[in-house]
Amino acid sequence: MKRIDFNSMAYFVAVCETGAIAKAAEREHIVASAISKRLAELEADFGVPLLERGARGVKPTAAGEALLFHARTVLRSVDRLHAELSEYAQGVRGHVRMHANISAVVEFLPEDLRVFMANNEGIKIDLQEHLSADILRAVEEGRTDLGVVSASDEVEGLEYFPYRQDELVLVVRPDHPLAAMRETGFAASLAYDHVGLSQNSSLYTLLEHAAAEAGLTRRLRIHVTSFDALCRMVDVGLGVGVVPRRVGNFFASALGLRLVGLTDVWAKRNLHIVVRDVASLPAAARLLLDHLVRADAEVAVSAEG
Repeated sequence: MKRIDFNSMAYFVAVCETGAIAKAAEREHIVASAISKRLAELEADFGVPLLERGARGVKPTAAGEALLFHARTVLRSVDRLHAELSEYAQGVRGHVRMHANISAVVEFLPEDLRVFMANNEGIKIDLQEHLSADILRAVEEGRTDLGVVSASDEVEGLEYFPYRQDELVLVVRPDHPLAAMRETGFAASLAYDHVGLSQNSSLYTLLEHAAAEAGLTRRLRIHVTSFDALCRMVDVGLGVGVVPRRVGNFFASALGLRLVGLTDVWAKRNLHIVVRDVASLPAAARLLLDHLVRADAEVAVSAEG
C-alpha cells in the first residue's frame, strides 16, 4: 500500500463531516473532482469501500468509520507537531499537555506549577480542565501527556501515581439549620435541597452512590459546572453543596458561607496522576511528572512531621 497522503485524509474527514463531496470541496477550497479522485485512490489503496453514496449524500462505511477515527487522530497530531516545532523555534524547550479535574486545578496545581515553571522557564504547559472520565479517555487516546483524576476513576492499562488528598465538606448559608454544626454525616444533609455538579463529574457519581448507600436520594434543585457557580447557588438559598475544603475556604470567606465537615470515610479522596506509558513520555512531561510526585511526597512528610 502506498503511503497515505495527509491531504487525502483531510479531504476524507471533510466529506464525512459535511456529508457531501461538493460541500467538502467548498470547505477545503478545492474542486469536487479532485476530492473524488483522492477518495477513489484511498478506497483502492485499502481495498474496501469507505463511503456509502446515496440520494441524501455520503456517509462512512464501517471501514470508513475506522479510518475517520484514525485520520482525525493523525491530523490532530500533525497540527500539534507544527505548533510545537514553531514554539521550539521561538525558544521553547519543551511542551507538556495536561488535563486535570476541577479539584486539582483549583486546589493544588496552581502552586505546584508555579514552582515547576519558575525552575523550568523554557517549558510550556497546556493545562485544560475536564471531567475525570474525559481525562482518562484523553490519556488513553494519547491526546494529553498527563492527567489528574480522582483515585476512584481507573482504566486498565494506564499507569497511576499518587498526587494529593482532598477533603470534602458541606457548604451552607449561615442561616441554614446545619450551619451551627462543626461536622455531620452526609445523610443528615439529604433532608435538604442540594446544588450539584454536572452528572458526568466523579463528585456527582460519588455523592449519588453515598446517598443510595444511606437508602436516601438527593433532592437536586439545580446542576452547575463549576465550584464557584455551586457556591453562588448556595449563597442565594437554592440548597446546600459539597465541595473540597480548600475551595470552600475561599468562597466561605468571599460569600460569608459556612463549612460543615463530613464524617464519612469517603469524604477524604485521593487524587492520582495518570499516564499512558511513562517510558514514552516526552522529556518535559517526565520532568513535570517527577516534580508533581515529589511535591506530593514532600507534603506527606510535612504532614507526618
